[in-house]
Amino acid sequence: MYRTGEDKTSEPEEKEPQGRGEGACVGLEQQQQGGLKSAVLGLACVLCHRADSDSELYGEKWSKDGLCAHENCLYLASRLPVRHNRHTGEDQFLPADIRRVVKQATRKACYVCGERGATILCRQKGCKHSFHFPCGSQDGCVCQFTGKYKSFCRDHRPEQTVEARQDEETSCLVCLEPVEEKLSYHTMVCPACLHAWFHRSCIQKQALRSGLFTFQCPQCKDTKKFLTEMSTMGIRIPIREPAWEANSAFDELYERHNQCNASQCLCPGGREQAEEAGPWHLLLCSSCAARGTHRRCSALRATRNTWECDDCAGLGTGKGSGADAHAGAPCLEASNCGKSHRTRERTQREAAPALTPVWAALSSGLEGGGSDSAGLEPAGQAGIQKLPAGSASNQERSASDRARHGS
Repeated sequence: MYRTGEDKTSEPEEKEPQGRGEGACVGLEQQQQGGLKSAVLGLACVLCHRADSDSELYGEKWSKDGLCAHENCLYLASRLPVRHNRHTGEDQFLPADIRRVVKQATRKACYVCGERGATILCRQKGCKHSFHFPCGSQDGCVCQFTGKYKSFCRDHRPEQTVEARQDEETSCLVCLEPVEEKLSYHTMVCPACLHAWFHRSCIQKQALRSGLFTFQCPQCKDTKKFLTEMSTMGIRIPIREPAWEANSAFDELYERHNQCNASQCLCPGGREQAEEAGPWHLLLCSSCAARGTHRRCSALRATRNTWECDDCAGLGTGKGSGADAHAGAPCLEASNCGKSHRTRERTQREAAPALTPVWAALSSGLEGGGSDSAGLEPAGQAGIQKLPAGSASNQERSASDRARHGS
């Protein structure tokens, strides 16, 4: 699926520090307080010597104890150990380790710009190339943001080797602009379907927005092969929820209806008063949950725990309908209620064949995970299983039909 040349040398294991070392850790926690944040954004990174603050390229910028660095520069710097704080769950870098790496880099010249202070080494065995992270990005180097955070220069970077052909002029599925005629550093293809072509910069932006949990091929929706290949090719996939779900964007979906919608609310406290029990207990529609009623406002018995609104149950059945609504009590609205029951049973029968394979897949996954949900019947499947033609129940039913029709 990809090639990297010879085997890479493994980086020596770093021992955990006995204490906190020199000063406090530089934790991955952005400075947010007003002027302090502005000051941090204006500081130059001690690892790449640039003050740029493009989070899509460099990641966030972090600062503490007089040291400022880009997130990506910290993770990719060779021989800079990452300390994981078990209490906060954050990755941290000791100032002493950062200063040591910076001092060692003064003897390394970037093969791209020629300046000293290159902290990233090519992990290909025998290669002497060193580079700054932004210089490597401009020259076509590949940095992997997973595992041991390996980096490779332009001569030894991994390349896609899948055999994929284009049909006439092919466009990027993300920006819809034309792509190159063959695979390259800037032009990539999905290893699963071999039909989804895209620019490296476009798929990188999509990865940053989607996050690990929703990032997939734009066309075939594959995740297994796609994630592995993109990570190997140097696409940074952050471990977080998608950006479109940030800042409580979907909080309204979790809000619960909290008022009585009866035509005449009898509650002294008003439509929004709700008690845990009694006549002013608020019941929500068991079908849509978008309308509610107090028990007394709809003349419901104290033992009733379910209710359906007129829109869901049909005209004249606003006081309750459906098998759950009766729960041991006789149906007082036989004509409308019977129609509702028949419609619901027909819907269950029609949906059962389509739901069965989906439920089987989910059940097998639950059983594999040790869930106590194994063995449950699929929704709408209970009571509608087809009996064999020669079963006793069918024979008895056939005899009964013949006797009734005089046959």
